[in-house]
Amino acid sequence: IAISMGRTPHVFPSGMLMAIDITQERGLSHLDYKYLDGAPICRFPLFSSLEPLPMDWMYLVYVVMFLGSVGIMLGLFYRLSCLMFIATYWYVFFLDKTAWNNHSYLYGLIGFQLTLMDANRYWSLDGLMKPKKRNADVPLWNYTLLRVQIFIVYFIAGIKKLDADWVEGYSMSYLAHHWLFEPFQMILSVDQVSLLVVHGGGLALDLTAGYLLFFDATRPFGIVFVSYFHCMNSQLFSIGMFAYTMLATSPLFCYPDWPRRFFARFPAPLWVLLPITAPGPQPSSSCVYPEVQKGGKKPRFRHKLATVFAFIYVVEQFFLPYSHFITQGYNNWTNGLYGYSWDMMVHSRSHQHVKITYKDGTTGEVGYLNPGVFTHSRRWKDHGDMLKQYAVCLSANLPRYNITEPEIYFDIWVSINERFQQRIFDPRVDIVKADWSPFRPNPWLMPLLVDLSPWRTKFQEIESSLDNQTEIVFIADFPGLHLENFVSEDLGNTSVQVLQGQVTVEITEENKNYTLETGQQMKLPHGAYHKVYTVSEGPSCYMYVYVNTTEAALQQNFTRLLGIQERVRNGTETEPLPPELLPLIATDDQGSEVNATDPVVQLFLRRQRRMKEVKKRREANVMERLNRFTVKKYYLLRRGFLMTSIALRNLAFGLPPVDQLTREVAFANMKEPLQEANQDGPLKEEAGHGEL
Repeated sequence: IAISMGRTPHVFPSGMLMAIDITQERGLSHLDYKYLDGAPICRFPLFSSLEPLPMDWMYLVYVVMFLGSVGIMLGLFYRLSCLMFIATYWYVFFLDKTAWNNHSYLYGLIGFQLTLMDANRYWSLDGLMKPKKRNADVPLWNYTLLRVQIFIVYFIAGIKKLDADWVEGYSMSYLAHHWLFEPFQMILSVDQVSLLVVHGGGLALDLTAGYLLFFDATRPFGIVFVSYFHCMNSQLFSIGMFAYTMLATSPLFCYPDWPRRFFARFPAPLWVLLPITAPGPQPSSSCVYPEVQKGGKKPRFRHKLATVFAFIYVVEQFFLPYSHFITQGYNNWTNGLYGYSWDMMVHSRSHQHVKITYKDGTTGEVGYLNPGVFTHSRRWKDHGDMLKQYAVCLSANLPRYNITEPEIYFDIWVSINERFQQRIFDPRVDIVKADWSPFRPNPWLMPLLVDLSPWRTKFQEIESSLDNQTEIVFIADFPGLHLENFVSEDLGNTSVQVLQGQVTVEITEENKNYTLETGQQMKLPHGAYHKVYTVSEGPSCYMYVYVNTTEAALQQNFTRLLGIQERVRNGTETEPLPPELLPLIATDDQGSEVNATDPVVQLFLRRQRRMKEVKKRREANVMERLNRFTVKKYYLLRRGFLMTSIALRNLAFGLPPVDQLTREVAFANMKEPLQEANQDGPLKEEAGHGEL
């Protein structure tokens, strides 16, 4: 039965999370950095003609979105609030593809669904003002649609994880090193944690979560498992409010009257402040009842229309994740538009080499651009549609630097799920003039060398045979192409070894060529350029092996300084310390770092301070973690509120004098205590989990 009696879904948590998300992942707190008026910024909207409004007006857009989410939360002018939210949300969503992900898409879908639902019937301000809406039934299809949507998020994500890379443990192998998985490492090795817990556990949970939540007998277990899963995700990834949003959706699978039964357990004196628990809900014209109950009537046209809509919507949501045969121009080693396919965390990437070459169309002059110039985003490197937009934007900006009719070429090397580093786009194609269509395969996309995937097992064997100071990079290239590379002075004992195929190595300064077959290797001069040409009929595979001599020497010095420091502290050091080593025994770590004259000693003390801070944060109790979290969020919300106030004032009364505006922005930019604020990035890098 598509239309029947039900209870209203309580949307207070959803609206609250939407409001909080606006200040964070939607970017209100740093809106002025994102939409710089008049700056030569390359943007990546869904439609190239879509432009952002002037910055102060963009703040107004966010205010409308925020007010809409608050209206949804309170059930105040509910339908208007939903329209305010989804109109502005989808505008911001389409305005920037670099911010797209599955959960951003999910928020927009839920906002759209709520617009069509009667979610303001229970404990809402609209219900207080309009007796007909107060405590009224809602159609059962409201629940059905929301439940099916969340089921799809889990189940399709699980289906996408049946990909061989996920099942074999290559997609998210780095997660096993995170401290959250340390309890599992007490009984399993890191590789086993990656394969069985990260990949196996993630696959099993996604495939079963929807079913566990649906049935009465398994629902308690399902809520426990998904709650643990989302709490871990909130610490593993920077995914905004998604983990908390999914936590808030779990009660949707409970019986519709659970809020009544829950609040009825509270003491009677508190009932005045809580949602009503009696009398029961009143009939609603939105519902169709059995003839024996509440004077049932036949379905009207709008009831039938709602049934048809719900059915079509569910079918469409199951179809879209597999509709990539339509949007073929977006399939760049990913699934379609990478925002509605629920292929969450299926792909991990690393970039080894990014080169942008321009050529003056009039003079033929060739030059190079800093990757990422004219844009804040790094996501363009992986998607052909964004690369096309970026190239067109660069061609429009370069003439102001006396480069006429520029041609733009990209040489981007990517490793996906621990494969060889390989080119993703053809470096011989001028992307400005290149053809691209969303409905045809990308003609200048280089194919993923999936036939070389079995080499990943060999990679692990090779890497395990090396010492800690030796590093290695695996390269695969196409016939007729070459890689130009530079060996830094810091890299000693660098060599290239062929694993498959045939290559010719050209030493540029020596003007000599060396041909290498499978299994052969040669040493490369440091401080010089070389080129590696693939001359075999099929792709070539080779690896660079090198030692970062500067880093190795630094680690040796760190070991020596640590030994001196320990001997001084335990009283076994008999020789007096030279002046440059005296900061090692200072009690104030930060002050000793500043006073250190030897740069190696300064780096050593800085590293020790960071490691102590990492340990302190990991061992922090609940109150310390809560305080750190609260302070961080306070300054985030504070800046968003103050900058919004400035923008609205500017729209209402015009721009103030520059000095006044400068002072206001400086006040809004006030940071949390310096010691806390400046260490987050370095700490992540020191801990080895900067990508988390």
